[in-house]
Amino acid sequence: MGASILDDLLMNIPDSSFPRVIIIGGGFAGVRLAKTLGNKDAQVVLLDKHNYHTFQPLLYQVSSSGLEPDSIAYPLRKILKKHKNSFFRLAEVKQINAEKNEVETSIGKLNYDYLVIATGTKTNFFGNTEVKANSMPMKNVPQALNIRSLILQNFEKAAIADTKEEQQAYLNFVIVGAGPTGVELSGAIAELKNHILPSEYHDLDSNDMKIHLLEGADRVLPPMSEHASKKAEEFLKDLGVQVHCNTLVEHYDGKTVTTNSDLELQSETLIWAAGVTGAPIEGLKAEALLEKVNRYKVNKFNQVEGYDNIFAIGDIALMETENYPKGHPQVAQPAIQQGKLLGKNLLKLVNNQLMEPFKYNDKGSMATIGRNKAVVDLKHYKFSGAFAWFVWMFVHLMSLVGFRNRVVTFFNWTYNYINFDKAARLIIRPFKK
Repeated sequence: MGASILDDLLMNIPDSSFPRVIIIGGGFAGVRLAKTLGNKDAQVVLLDKHNYHTFQPLLYQVSSSGLEPDSIAYPLRKILKKHKNSFFRLAEVKQINAEKNEVETSIGKLNYDYLVIATGTKTNFFGNTEVKANSMPMKNVPQALNIRSLILQNFEKAAIADTKEEQQAYLNFVIVGAGPTGVELSGAIAELKNHILPSEYHDLDSNDMKIHLLEGADRVLPPMSEHASKKAEEFLKDLGVQVHCNTLVEHYDGKTVTTNSDLELQSETLIWAAGVTGAPIEGLKAEALLEKVNRYKVNKFNQVEGYDNIFAIGDIALMETENYPKGHPQVAQPAIQQGKLLGKNLLKLVNNQLMEPFKYNDKGSMATIGRNKAVVDLKHYKFSGAFAWFVWMFVHLMSLVGFRNRVVTFFNWTYNYINFDKAARLIIRPFKK
């Protein structure tokens, strides 16, 4: 079942007596799968348009100057370096040709025996092209760095603004979407307001800085418990964040935010954290993709509907079960668990053994709002406050890939906690007045 000579020439992947498993995407699901298959009876080819894995739950800390990107990113080749039968190629997959068992990429074509789609999600603007053109999404490291630069640039512009109205627009920050990302980012920006602005921007009044969190549902953190939502909103208001529930953004031209209510805001910064949609790849049968959510329909073994040797895992996969009729939540744990089990199942397939069905083990959910402020939902326990914050820090610290990343992140968190400082306040994109 090995590779063809033509493949070798196209992408310089050596021939192998083992079946080739192509993994598209180096997120939580793809990396977990690659690690499970490492040095086993399979040749692994991992494809991604970036050469690093991103720990997305901490992207907001890059956006808000709490961490540098190298604290939450890890080279994919370093993950695979001890796996002699695993290869990484920096490439964007353009199309899948299932009839030929082939993927077409930006650097050539490659045949597979088994294909695993782990492309995750992309920002969902719900068809609002005006908001898409003028807002700032936060799904990857470059976008997070853009947000960081924008926030700091707007502080600088506010300091030299000609009018009070112009200054206010630079100091108005609007975050759309009160899920974990929006809540955590709002809290982090509020800490910039409360600790950095008063100490370093003496020519600005920190009371003029406003943070507005807009949510279409009737409460913040809709996926979490009522207890978590209530406590999170309390924490946000304590930090000075203005929370607007049942509020949808209808227009944003880069200056004015209009909503479905009478709320209208003048702001130079709108950060969109209101939802995601799947990132599918062209080429598979129409019935394999649920277009409304852009997720591949998979069975209990993560096989894409209509295919025996094509699988989807993580956020891009939708597996209907009794407990999750709309698919598993698009968070890290289902992706990691699916990647691990699929690795074992592919090895069983190679050895003509029966595969094991996937069963999600929900380990709970959590969100942090700021210093000593977090909420945690476990199966039988729900708690908040300082203890929840320490639990959140420990879980995220231990989940980072690489010992160095854990050490650097721990040092930064400790420094920030002691000094009420965010050390990564660097503007890295061109400044325009």
